Amino acid sequence: MRYQRIDLNLLIALDALLAERNVTRAAERMHMTQSAMSGVLSRLRDYFEDSLLVPMGRSMQLTPRAESLIEPVRNIILQVDATLGVKPEFEPATAQRHFRVIASDYVTQVLLAEVLRRIATMAPQLSFDVRPTHSGMGQDLDQGRVDLLVTPAHLTLPEHPQAVLFEDTYHVIACQQNKQLQQGISLAQYRSMGHVVYQADMGDSPWFEQWYANQHGNTRRIEVVAHGFLLMPRFVVGTGRIATVQTRLAKQFVQAMPLRLLEPPLPTPRLTEVLQWHRFRDDDPGVRWVREQIVELAGHMPAI
Repeated sequence: MRYQRIDLNLLIALDALLAERNVTRAAERMHMTQSAMSGVLSRLRDYFEDSLLVPMGRSMQLTPRAESLIEPVRNIILQVDATLGVKPEFEPATAQRHFRVIASDYVTQVLLAEVLRRIATMAPQLSFDVRPTHSGMGQDLDQGRVDLLVTPAHLTLPEHPQAVLFEDTYHVIACQQNKQLQQGISLAQYRSMGHVVYQADMGDSPWFEQWYANQHGNTRRIEVVAHGFLLMPRFVVGTGRIATVQTRLAKQFVQAMPLRLLEPPLPTPRLTEVLQWHRFRDDDPGVRWVREQIVELAGHMPAI
């Protein structure tokens, strides 16, 4: 298909070049040879009457014209895919589709694992790629690289639809053998004891850690940084350490491990988890069905 002298198939290659900013990587992404991608770039330069990518040192940089094309080109591809690439009907029992979801291991543990167990019985030929949260997850959703994103409310993207899933609070977990905390935990103990905290691989801190730093500064003694919520209790059991964990998750830890659940000795914020999907996928019957399963099961979670 051509529009104003440009082969629309070239837009997919242009999208790869704009994203990778490298001919070789763009070629690998498109499963093309480097020489073929160089030929595509030459055609695109002729059409736009612009260099698009220019060498700068050992790397390639986008020209201002190329920078201005990033969002429009991505949106065109997403709109075409949403319009032509999805069947108008979705029958769960027979559908064969693959969905990409971003969610923390906390959300996966308290909600998504059960959702996917339920979906497996209703739609056995669906498959899922559940990826961990990261600093670029909003961009992944915005550029159509994932179908669904579960994120704290303060990180949602206002330009895309959303549905509130559930709320949570925070509790402190400690080893059952910790005799100092048999009657609860005081603020002085909370600040003096060793803490286990969560941090993402790229150094990003979750909602509670950000809130605590803003409200109370550096008033805790951090002994262990864990790069996964599900790892936190492993560094608490058998030690004098404590951890402040989402209540729904903390209750599961206490049921499975020799841990004690304690009320925090200070007011803590509430956490709201939200489901988002791309605005161009709002009418996608498959995405709609999967998100309905997530929202429905979240609605049956006990209140905190």
